Amino acid sequence: MSLSDLSVKRPIFTTMVTLIVVVLGSVSLARLKIDLFPSIELPTITISTSYPGASPEVMETLVTQIIEEIVSTVPGVEEVTSQSSEGRSRVRVRFSWGTEVNAAALELQATLEDELNELPDNIERPRVSKFDVDSFPVVILGVSGDIDPVELTDIINNEIRFRFSRVPGVAQVDLWGGFDREIRVEIDRQRLQALGIPLNQILQAIRDSNLDRPSGSIQEGRYEVSLRAPAQFQNLDQIRNTVVDTREGATVTLEQVAVIKDTYEKETRIVRVNGVQGIRVAIRKQDNANTVEVSQAILEEIDRTNKDYPLINIVPVSNSGNFIERSIQNVSRSVLYGGGLAILVLLFFLRDWRSTLVISLAIPISIIATFALLYFGGFTLNMMSLGGLALGVGMMVDSSIVVLENIFRRRDEEGEQPSVAAANGAREVATAIIASTITTLVIFLPLIFVPGVSGILFRELAYTVSFSLICSLVVSLSLVPMLSARILRGQISLEEQKKSPFRRLSETSERWFQALEGSYKKLLNKALRHRRWVLTGAGSTLVLSFFLSPMISSEFMPPSDEGEVNVWMRAENSTRLEIVNKLTRRLEEIAIPAVPEAVSHVTDARGDGAGINFTLVPASQRERSNEEIAEDLRLLLEGQIPGVRAGSWAPRGQNLLNRLLGGGGQGIEVEVRGPDIPTLEKLALEAKERIETLEGVTDVDTSFDEGTPRQEITIDRDKVADLGLSARDVSEVLQTAIAGSRAGDYRTSGNSYRILVQMADAEQLSIDEVLDLTLRTPSGELVALRNLVTSDFGRAPEEIERRDQQRLVTLDTEFEKRALGDVSAEIEAILNQIPRPANYSFRITGSWEEQQKTFNELFIALGLAIMLVYMVLACQYESLRDPTIVMVAVPMAAIGVIITLIITDTTMNLQSGIGCIMLGGIVVNNAILLVDQASQLRLEGTGARDAVAEAGRRRLRPILMTTLTTVLGLLPLALGIGEGADAQAPLARAVIGGLVGSTVITLLLTPVVYSIVHSKRSSSDAQ
Repeated sequence: MSLSDLSVKRPIFTTMVTLIVVVLGSVSLARLKIDLFPSIELPTITISTSYPGASPEVMETLVTQIIEEIVSTVPGVEEVTSQSSEGRSRVRVRFSWGTEVNAAALELQATLEDELNELPDNIERPRVSKFDVDSFPVVILGVSGDIDPVELTDIINNEIRFRFSRVPGVAQVDLWGGFDREIRVEIDRQRLQALGIPLNQILQAIRDSNLDRPSGSIQEGRYEVSLRAPAQFQNLDQIRNTVVDTREGATVTLEQVAVIKDTYEKETRIVRVNGVQGIRVAIRKQDNANTVEVSQAILEEIDRTNKDYPLINIVPVSNSGNFIERSIQNVSRSVLYGGGLAILVLLFFLRDWRSTLVISLAIPISIIATFALLYFGGFTLNMMSLGGLALGVGMMVDSSIVVLENIFRRRDEEGEQPSVAAANGAREVATAIIASTITTLVIFLPLIFVPGVSGILFRELAYTVSFSLICSLVVSLSLVPMLSARILRGQISLEEQKKSPFRRLSETSERWFQALEGSYKKLLNKALRHRRWVLTGAGSTLVLSFFLSPMISSEFMPPSDEGEVNVWMRAENSTRLEIVNKLTRRLEEIAIPAVPEAVSHVTDARGDGAGINFTLVPASQRERSNEEIAEDLRLLLEGQIPGVRAGSWAPRGQNLLNRLLGGGGQGIEVEVRGPDIPTLEKLALEAKERIETLEGVTDVDTSFDEGTPRQEITIDRDKVADLGLSARDVSEVLQTAIAGSRAGDYRTSGNSYRILVQMADAEQLSIDEVLDLTLRTPSGELVALRNLVTSDFGRAPEEIERRDQQRLVTLDTEFEKRALGDVSAEIEAILNQIPRPANYSFRITGSWEEQQKTFNELFIALGLAIMLVYMVLACQYESLRDPTIVMVAVPMAAIGVIITLIITDTTMNLQSGIGCIMLGGIVVNNAILLVDQASQLRLEGTGARDAVAEAGRRRLRPILMTTLTTVLGLLPLALGIGEGADAQAPLARAVIGGLVGSTVITLLLTPVVYSIVHSKRSSSDAQ
């Protein structure tokens, strides 16, 4: 007994099973996590090492190179990149996809532990950390207030941070740019020299007066009593009264040679939230937490905190939950609208509310059942899975349409009762719809072989579409026959048809369809008489479309308005922070009034540059896109601030994804590799000059500059040794005077703050004043530094980058109004024209590199998909000829895809590429219906030509219905309206264009090819 026979005979059983699935799906939907992308664990591990005081060159030679050599021996390592800067080394190790990151991290840690003796003795132990998408902050807060900055930091650290930590789903709360309290001892240089007190003596005096050490224990009666002699500073007066020297019986206290300040650590960055100086707080979620729910709970906590702390203002600077929620809602609406349009198509063609109701139930039941499979499969509700549902919503009714249309035909043409027609009609087409469903499913198998981020992203989309199609197939062979047997009526008399509320619709659609059917029949007969012309016309159109394909640009991911705009500024290297801050104020005066669409803005000034991040209102509430705002800002800022470069850029979609791919920026990254830094810089400058001439390029930034100004102080070791001193003594005096030395901790109220000893106005001292400092020799004599050292001014690289154990310099190219592929191709052509010495090379990396890899993999996946579809059809038909006839429809889809992408100005990207692969399994469905029906008629004794002509007439209605439901189901997504919709639009456009183009052509081409193949076969059989 077939499934359709069982369903018709046992309606209550079928209904209860359906309700069980609906209940499970509804509960699953409520528990599904919502996120922007599937969970991605990048197989990347970072090793961070500190070596205080070491220059970038020393860090590279003594730390970075050694670590690179060590980690390269670990199995599975694909790429090693590194950055060496002042006192810091950062090595990034990328493993092959599929590597278990936790196991790799443990193996890497063990390898490092075994080889630690190769590294300098006084380095800080290397820290190994792994990368995870979930480690990015869900929400970034901006905190400001009209209170002392140290007090603000304490309140955030001790109170506010814990409030947000208790929010369900929050894993970690970090402060960015806080004002940490510090007790600073600022020494008066002139007093110190007048008294002849060496600097290291003051440092030692403070350390000797601030102790807390155990003194052992004594036995007293029955007890053992521990002894302590705490000698820690209890207040600032004790620090001021510390004796640092004795002169002729009189003591010299610290306050006589220094000023003691209760202040905060030196600012290395300045953060302003909506124009008020403040602090940023990054909040990260737990791995298994729902991003949207966590961000919503954080927003609610912000409101409560602002009420409880009236002097503090907290605003959400960046909230990924908002964009995710709006994107998910927008795609969900596209699914609903697409389903609604599909139902209207059914009503128009079927002209009966009962039959429309039968098929309309297939869409929500299939979707709800898919939710259950997603939940039990451990997936999340994200852009990929919802995109799969949007893609599947029009295809879900395909099988049900074919079943119901055949039930109608048997009822109307053969006069069967609804219950008999339901069972027989479903059984008759079961083979065809199972074949068409399997052919659609097998196209997703090659996606298993697509490596990297692309494979992870689209695997979830593939599973979702597969789940939905399997569910819809089961529904079409069980629920649809059962409902048809119960709801549909027998043949309706003419009087009842006249009384029907759908009479006018029925008459109009019937007239339209009869005219269309008549025209198609005439056209098909004409095509069968002129088969050579049909084949020539189809082939010529295909060739012509390929000549048009160069008009389609390419990029890795489609652009999408994420509601953010960033302004940047670069000053001369090593510009002081206070000067950078003044320049940033000018930048704010120009940029902030020019962005009225901003909800909030955060300014971040540090190093020799600054940036302003604007968070915009939703796209539906503004007239300008984020790219248009960025372009206007770029023109406004050009040449406005003397002595600096300034510009603006807008995240072009999937900003997080770009960071995953290693680019980090939004532009095109070019690497110049080679052994010598000056030569690398010369080649990079030449490349920069040429790239800046390209159309659409707005800025080219290099990873190097003139270098950091550096006063090189060389210690005369012989002189130092003769006086009984060491190089450490000299370097410690210099460190204490300029950078400051830690003299212990000041503990109060359960907190600990560092005591820093430093010369007053240390950063304003000239080199001569620094060299006048003295230190005491073991014999008690004072000697000036200038007698022990020599100084020389120069510049040094701020950071040395390496990839695969080669030095490199990078150029980051920003561009607008052009596709990534076009600009990258032109840059590649320019780079090939630049002469370069041996062992030096140019390489375009980041998104372009990933695009090239992914497109190659997708091309292979497309070939595999077509082969698999053919093999499945061959298994189904037990023939090699009929599958060949069906596969003729596949190349015809390229015509529609190319024309659609050109007309809609859509690029060939990862999304549209996946759409092309899916077309390989979708477009054959119409040909399967034609070939299957024609084969059945031939078994009844009809000739090949008459059989295919009748098959075309019989299957025209279901072909048009399935095509239109799929097309209209995807139409809302293809329009790309609303936030996040741009990301899925290329896929929908590619499928719509390919399906429409293929359907129009194959309605004539498939019968012609069938008649040619089977006419020859009949002739050979007769012979």
